[in-house]
Amino acid sequence: MSTIHEYPATVTWTGGREGQGTIANHHSGTQIGIAVPTEFQGTGSGSNPEELLTSAVAGCYTITFGIVAANRKVPIERLEVDVVGSVEQNGASLTFKQITIRPKITLSSDATEAQVASAADLAHKADGYCIVTNAVRGKVEVIVDPVVTRAD
Repeated sequence: MSTIHEYPATVTWTGGREGQGTIANHHSGTQIGIAVPTEFQGTGSGSNPEELLTSAVAGCYTITFGIVAANRKVPIERLEVDVVGSVEQNGASLTFKQITIRPKITLSSDATEAQVASAADLAHKADGYCIVTNAVRGKVEVIVDPVVTRAD
């Protein structure tokens, strides 16, 4: 039997292009200020949907990688994930084209070659397990470009 998990939010907005708003996430109780980005003639005084989607992919990927690596007993010392979302503007048309995920995975200094290889493999598999990248797959190209090192 399947289970449905819901993540409700409420957005409050005042103004037009130069307005601002707040996203209130009911599940976590967090709030995020939002605004139209400057490249779309807004104030840029808050986050925006493009940043939020890119951040959601980065957060989901990072958490998923951490869980999978722990389950496989890969000795992660540090994980830093840089993500870039690319939006193409063609006149009035805007299309989210690509998200590039660049995980920098640092293993413990005594990690074996097999563990280094496993971490590199998991870096690509984590994308496939992440529910957010799976939600955009087929519409947005997702690229994973990992670097795996051992701690000094």
